[in-house]
Amino acid sequence: MLPNTGKLAGCTVFITGASRGIGKAIALKAAKDGANIVIAAKTTHAHPKLPGTIFTAAEEIEAAGGKALPCAVDVRDEQQISNAVEKAVERFGGIDILVNNASAISLTNTLETPTKRVDLMMNVNTRGTYLTSKACIPYLKKSKIAHILNLSPPLNLNPMWFKQHCAYTIAKYGMSMCVLGMAEEFKGEIAVNALWPKTAIHTAAMDMLGGSGIESQCRKVDIIADAAYSIFKKPKSFTGNFIIDENILREEGIKNFDIYAIKPGHPLLPDFFLDEHPDIITKKVESRDVIPELKEEKPQPPPKQRSGAVEETFRIVKDSLSDDVVKATQAVYQFELSGEDGGTWFLDLKSKGGNVGYGEPSSQADVVMSMSTDDFVKMFSGKLKPTMAFMSGKLKIKGNMALAIKLEKLMNQMNARL
Repeated sequence: MLPNTGKLAGCTVFITGASRGIGKAIALKAAKDGANIVIAAKTTHAHPKLPGTIFTAAEEIEAAGGKALPCAVDVRDEQQISNAVEKAVERFGGIDILVNNASAISLTNTLETPTKRVDLMMNVNTRGTYLTSKACIPYLKKSKIAHILNLSPPLNLNPMWFKQHCAYTIAKYGMSMCVLGMAEEFKGEIAVNALWPKTAIHTAAMDMLGGSGIESQCRKVDIIADAAYSIFKKPKSFTGNFIIDENILREEGIKNFDIYAIKPGHPLLPDFFLDEHPDIITKKVESRDVIPELKEEKPQPPPKQRSGAVEETFRIVKDSLSDDVVKATQAVYQFELSGEDGGTWFLDLKSKGGNVGYGEPSSQADVVMSMSTDDFVKMFSGKLKPTMAFMSGKLKIKGNMALAIKLEKLMNQMNARL
């Protein structure tokens, strides 16, 4: 972490979702300066999969040198927000900084997102950010520092970021539109900015989304805390910006970003909504790929005579299987491949020794992956990262995402042979 300069001593920072993860990391960074932290979060009792409550966070904040006010707040409830704001002003005399960090996520497509989940994302992300800002603004206007910081992405209207998880994108972009509007509305009075990570950040929520092993592709929450602190030090005139964590820290003179990596040197998972990777990179890769062209003489060859790059890929995969691989994976994968040499294929990493083949697996697949045969071959040979394929819409995944990520690890081990 960057050294603290003591600039937030005595300041009151109101943070939603501060009982764990990114919110708590920002709170602890400010607490080291001696800031007052209002922990406005929902968790009052420990959750089996998501550690931390508003009370355990308060203990850590006090231990770091700050003053803590834990407030049970569900940002969907306007009254709970108002009560927490009143308590904060009563206890600390005002509010200097608001961090809208509370967020709900569901990376599901339109037909697979239940209405209840749509409402949750809209109400926590967009509406919660709007209402919390509205409640804090009268007090922020009186502050010399006066910052609102939303943990939300740059507004990128590339359809790629909507097609796989439309509801989530709309809900996150709602937070970013609050930045766009409020920065202009309160210009000169309150700085309003957005902060977003360049790469995936390791939190308990990320573990739930990505499964075990995902952390090696992530950075620590410290990078967001340091970037937020850099923003808080800036004047009110620094407003209406959509900031990427790495960019602002480079401006601060940080050159070594390995300090933020969970596993230094390991490839990092790029975050959503940033265009600098998927399509551009995959196009560059495709232009250099030498994939054997499949002849079109037999449009529908019978299954037993299948040949070509897909079958060759599965042959090499089969040769790579072992009891250890099966034991470590414990999943059945089904591939729905479009294009020549396509059809349904499977990779069974549950039964003894493992098995691959054409057609549906004998037991139900844990993960179904749909993509073109060309992209499948590129993916297994390491020329197309599964993460990029998924984020750019070239790969569709149904089923257990944690097991899908296990397959990515397996591919990395096989790439040398493919």
